[in-house]
Amino acid sequence: MPRQRAASGGKAAAESGETGATRLSRPGVLFALIGAAGLALPFVQFKPNRIVLGEPVWLSTGLGLPGWLLIAVLAAVLGVGVLARVSLPLRLALAALSTLLVLLALGAVVRQVTPQGNSIARIAPSAGMWLLLLAFALMAADALSRMRPGLGTRWLMLAGVIAGFAAVLLSGWLDGVSVMREYEVRRDLFWREAGRHLLLAFGSLGGALVVGLPLGVALYLRPALRRPVLGVLNILQTIPSLALFGIMIPIFGWIALNLPGAAALGVAGIGVFPALVALFLYSLLPVVSNTLVGLSGASPAARDAAFGLGMTQAQVLRIVLVPLALPVVLAAVRIVLVQNIGMSVIAGLIGGGGFGTFVFQGLNQTAMDLVLLGALPTIALALIAGIALDLLIEALDHRPRDRRSR
Repeated sequence: MPRQRAASGGKAAAESGETGATRLSRPGVLFALIGAAGLALPFVQFKPNRIVLGEPVWLSTGLGLPGWLLIAVLAAVLGVGVLARVSLPLRLALAALSTLLVLLALGAVVRQVTPQGNSIARIAPSAGMWLLLLAFALMAADALSRMRPGLGTRWLMLAGVIAGFAAVLLSGWLDGVSVMREYEVRRDLFWREAGRHLLLAFGSLGGALVVGLPLGVALYLRPALRRPVLGVLNILQTIPSLALFGIMIPIFGWIALNLPGAAALGVAGIGVFPALVALFLYSLLPVVSNTLVGLSGASPAARDAAFGLGMTQAQVLRIVLVPLALPVVLAAVRIVLVQNIGMSVIAGLIGGGGFGTFVFQGLNQTAMDLVLLGALPTIALALIAGIALDLLIEALDHRPRDRRSR
């Protein structure tokens, strides 16, 4: 019996990332090293204007004595995270509080460093701030994964994180940060391009579902079609994204010039239409293949019982197989949506709009703040969409959690 307890205790320690002798959390040590690098590196960069390279500003020099106190607090939190005995809720709370402190410190440093009345200078986050945010985000994610809270709790946490970041942005505390200044100059354009980005991501996903779901059902019913259809879709998936966007330009340019009424319907070599088509083509393979896998993986007993009750093939598909395949289909939706949110950035190269407009403008002007104006909301959208769909898939998957995690 003691031997069994020792074995189970050793297994639990291994799963929690503890080292046997010192009772240190191995993930916590990694996060502490990342955070220590963040504390040692410059916190922001002061730039006389939006284009030139900046001068490094450390947290201690930007805030003086309060900066040193904040460094001590953040270092203490990183040290606490190293200890494996610290409870997971406390670890999560400390990581969330430290993330908030880093964001508030960013606003405070910007206010201290920006010359009075100077609207040209830019204060940009530097490597130190990004590494600190990364360290505390990893610490929170690690604690959350070990806690395994319920589905409702995780929905509330997601809503709380979104509300917290929105509150910080809307408070105006970060208005002096260079990215927010770029946003202020382009506020109307930003929201117009945000709408286009959502149109590209969700519009291509909607088209892929309209075409891909029936096609997946057809492949399930007609196995002889699977090899040629999936082969074509696999070939489309292997075409580099930039090349596929470029291929759309001459094809739809020719159609717009030679097919009467095509241009009036919005068909053109550049713009939103070719970007939507390219993203639609990339979205087909995950939707079709996951639909086929979901239908094929449905319980044979449930299918046989449905036929035994006298259901037709269409009724079995609608009432039994499709609901059973829904979690797998939603997994494809998650893959496609996150993929398309990221790939919609490339649409800016062919006039498709979206956040890629700011990314490529910033690259052309060597203005990294403008690049961040397009990149940060893209990353945020992808993260939120991925997490929300993961939670939705789990809500629809009725298997026990321990079985799903195998």
